[in-house]
Formats: sequence, C-alpha cells, structure tokens
Amino acid sequence: MSVHAKGLPIPVARALRKLGRDLRDARRRRRIPSAVLAERAGIGRMTLFRIERGDGSVSLGSYAAVLFSLDMIERLNDLADVRFDSIGLAVEEEHLPQRIRLKRPKLKKD
Repeated sequence: MSVHAKGLPIPVARALRKLGRDLRDARRRRRIPSAVLAERAGIGRMTLFRIERGDGSVSLGSYAAVLFSLDMIERLNDLADVRFDSIGLAVEEEHLPQRIRLKRPKLKKD
C-alpha cells in the first residue's frame, strides 16, 4: 500500500520519503548493512525497509530508534522546538498585553 493511499497530505508524504532516503543514505555512508542497523535499533528488517521508503504507518518510535542507532538523535530534539515555531511566536506576540499592572494586596477586614 502506498503512502498516498493512507490519506497523508502530499507534503507529509514527500517529507517522509525524503527522511527515509536520508536515513538510507546515512546507513550506506556508514557502511552498515540493513540487518545490522535493524538489530541495533531493535526493529525488524522489513520495518527498516519501510522506514527507508518513508512509510507513514511506521511508528515514530521506530524512526527515533534508527536515528539513535545512526547517532543522529539530537536532531529529533529540535523538531517542534519553540525557537523554530515562527507562527506560534507571531501569534503569541500579537496577544501581548498593552499594559502590565501590579495587583494591589487585598486588605484584611477586621
């Protein structure tokens, strides 16, 4: 079954295919056989094959295990980091208060 048949948006399918190709190329540059990488990542060879094809039905945990096994896990940390969320930062900036007032302490009634 193709990635498109699973109803993923086209940009998502493209990004997963690119990630899969990049992971395959990283494995090949390191001269690591697929069976060895699959064992190191704790996944089956068919799962690794599906990851390298960019299959969207493979769990994020499996993708992360492959990244870890290739010593590339630090990139996963920055995926949704607030520093790179330009839309979220812009929306937050629009809602900043115009003035900031100190709250007065409540007086105790006797």
